[in-house]
Amino acid sequence: MDDSQNKYMTTIRATIPGVPYARNKTHGNLNAPIEWTHAVIQHTADLPKIRKACLLRITYLLPRAHIPKDYPFGTDLDNLNKRFLDGLSKTVFSEAPGKDSCVVAMESIKIIVETKEEAGAHFEILPIKTT
Repeated sequence: MDDSQNKYMTTIRATIPGVPYARNKTHGNLNAPIEWTHAVIQHTADLPKIRKACLLRITYLLPRAHIPKDYPFGTDLDNLNKRFLDGLSKTVFSEAPGKDSCVVAMESIKIIVETKEEAGAHFEILPIKTT
């Protein structure tokens, strides 16, 4: 791939408000994970489509009240990433061959915030040259 293939790709930066979830829940608000996926889809539906290789950076903001006592660092990143990427595959990655397989590099972190109002995810998608 030469530079001209990526020069028109837009860098995307956005924030999705809400509590990030990974898997299905067994107690509490059982719909919360699905609601998070819908928030990802809703807040990214009008963003440009990514069709080329990219780098995805995500910062999850997890509210302290949602951190289980037995998992003091919060939900596993791989599980948060899976649900987040599944949502993006329906929007910004929907026209890429292989959907979210266009993500060839990824950085993700989680930060514990004090309130539910601060919760969400900041993300950035950047073009990346793979050859």
